[in-house]
Amino acid sequence: MTARAQIGVTGLAVMGRNLARNFARHGYTVAVHNRSYGKTQSLIEEAGDEGDFVPSESMADFVASLERPRKVVIMVKAGAATDAVIDELLPLLEDGDIVVDAGNAHFPDTIRREEALRERGLHFVGTGVSGGEEGALLGPSIMPGGTRESYESLGPILEAISAKVDGTPCCTYVGPGGAGHFVKMVHNGIEYADMQLIAEAYDLLKRGLGATAAEIGQIFAEWNTGDLESFLIEITADVLQHVDAETGSAFVDIVLDQAEQKGTGRWTVQNGLDLGVPITGIAEATFARALSGGVPQREAARGTLPAHATDLQVTDRAAFIEDVRQALYASKVVAYSQGFDQIAAASAEHGWDVDRGAMARIWRGGCIIRARFLNRITEAYERDQQLPLLLADEYFTDAVGNGLPAWRRVVAQAAAAGIPAPAFSSSLAYYDGVRADRLPAALIQAQRDFFGAHTYRRTDREGTFHTLWSGDRTEQEA
Repeated sequence: MTARAQIGVTGLAVMGRNLARNFARHGYTVAVHNRSYGKTQSLIEEAGDEGDFVPSESMADFVASLERPRKVVIMVKAGAATDAVIDELLPLLEDGDIVVDAGNAHFPDTIRREEALRERGLHFVGTGVSGGEEGALLGPSIMPGGTRESYESLGPILEAISAKVDGTPCCTYVGPGGAGHFVKMVHNGIEYADMQLIAEAYDLLKRGLGATAAEIGQIFAEWNTGDLESFLIEITADVLQHVDAETGSAFVDIVLDQAEQKGTGRWTVQNGLDLGVPITGIAEATFARALSGGVPQREAARGTLPAHATDLQVTDRAAFIEDVRQALYASKVVAYSQGFDQIAAASAEHGWDVDRGAMARIWRGGCIIRARFLNRITEAYERDQQLPLLLADEYFTDAVGNGLPAWRRVVAQAAAAGIPAPAFSSSLAYYDGVRADRLPAALIQAQRDFFGAHTYRRTDREGTFHTLWSGDRTEQEA
């Protein structure tokens, strides 16, 4: 087979299929392959007129159809399936070839694969792709890791098919090793928080106003014209105004209230614990999904556990809506701030040198968490690349500070009314914790020294100390 394809895609389910079409639409000759040849044939039949495709029935023919250095994009299920495809590819590749995993891989797997392929003289590029099936076709946000050398030849192709904002591609080199998939993982964690916060805002508006789903949808549509403008706010307005064809009821009211998850939120939370980074908003959002699916526990509690709650009394409709809007904005900023802290911590631990401002820039279009205020985040990191806390940037300090009274009212009202708002309340608690002059952690450290001789440091002099609690309680320098 003549080697004439500039890039190849193996794995032609919806995402792989749409990425292949996106490459072809941008003028690239695309080699396509799937384990079952029927999917390859159906792609050619349905989209063959969109560009130049080179279909192959075997992996050997697929690899042979690619120009050197070969660029192979793997779009199969994360985990064992990805390893199986890599194992099939390896004997067919040569020094300098590039293997791109564009699935939702766990970043430790990417680190392992990158090291293994590097020993074989190959480039492995773990690449986050956000935007769903529509983004894959029309322009996603793309987060490639791997070597800078691989990005020199692969980057222009990925940038060409990515979303564009003000003419700037939503794709950039993230960093070596597992950096690309790590950043995509945190993106998804922020997405979990964002979605939970929006759901809590919807619930508060529904209970406080007694409004219909369509009326709340109109509120979200209005919010989407201001600082909250984002893809998730936009689709929320759409979903809430959608009517179920079968029942005539609001669509959201006939959907079972048990949210599922594919694992990236859990990975983000687990890594946050490993790094010691308090990503509390993301964690609460992930646990809220788990709680929603805890059917036996919810059934045991429903109608049994007392509430002792007061009715949510809304006397000024417009003021309440504005309070919820401001609380939502402030809590969203906290979620992003925590996510960027996590990226900074992992970048330092792994030596990735991730540019947080660049990450905010490539999230402005194509991806699920694209939002107007990502421009502000980019600007914050351009002002100070070493910014220790996004909330401490002057713009966000003012923006969140202005909404603080509303945020406190909303959290207090929710608590008094017995309305669960875990992401709102944990975000506010984080805000108050990080700004506090002194935290009760001093007592915790004293307790740890008491029962485990874990030592402590003092406020008035340098050094590490231990008190002989079981003895004469004198202090010793440790």
